[in-house]
Amino acid sequence: MNDSGTVRSEKWEEIDTSSLVDKVEDRIMHFIRKNKMKVGDVLPKELDLASNLGVSRTVVREALLRLKTIGLIESRKHKGALLTNPDVLLPLRKVFHPSILDSSTLKDLFEMRLALEVGMADFIVNKITAEDLEELEQIAGTIVSGDSADQWEIEDEIKFHGKLYKISENNILLELQEMLFPIFQYVHQSGQLEKNIVRGDLLSHKDLVDVLKKKDADLYRIAIRKHLNNHFLRILTP
Repeated sequence: MNDSGTVRSEKWEEIDTSSLVDKVEDRIMHFIRKNKMKVGDVLPKELDLASNLGVSRTVVREALLRLKTIGLIESRKHKGALLTNPDVLLPLRKVFHPSILDSSTLKDLFEMRLALEVGMADFIVNKITAEDLEELEQIAGTIVSGDSADQWEIEDEIKFHGKLYKISENNILLELQEMLFPIFQYVHQSGQLEKNIVRGDLLSHKDLVDVLKKKDADLYRIAIRKHLNNHFLRILTP
């Protein structure tokens, strides 16, 4: 208090606003990492966790429920909670919808899909088979959207590009593209990128198949980049 009777302003210690369940969840995760637990290993029983952490079983149960929700653990009768291989995309599936994402996030996801398409070149070229090429050629022969700037249909994109993701034999990439395509369509058609740059030198789906037949990853990387060029221009042109 100063001479005028006014209480001086002091810097107070910040209050820890994280809940007790948050802290217990963090401690369990720390325990898992510290002990280098693997899929199939069993966590200590609820009663032991509660005793060691100095909290109630209710708090421990709630923390474990959160870990079950993200697929990190599961309960087994007579065993307790054991580690499982988590579904790493589960949290994303719940929020991957244009209506609940802001424009900045949507633009980032739009760019991510472009980056994935170009970055997958080596996986696709090294794993593609004659049967894959034949199927891609058949698909390319039935679609025209995506071969010009004013024709773009999500169904055609999924047919052709979805097949490319399957060829990569990467399950996470395959599932991710299924979530990304609707967002890509929304951003493409919503005008959020504010530009509609059109260039006529796009490579068609048929052109991509012809390049893939050469089994050259560098050539295919250049080709898929050209195929997607209008999308890149809308993002990168000042």
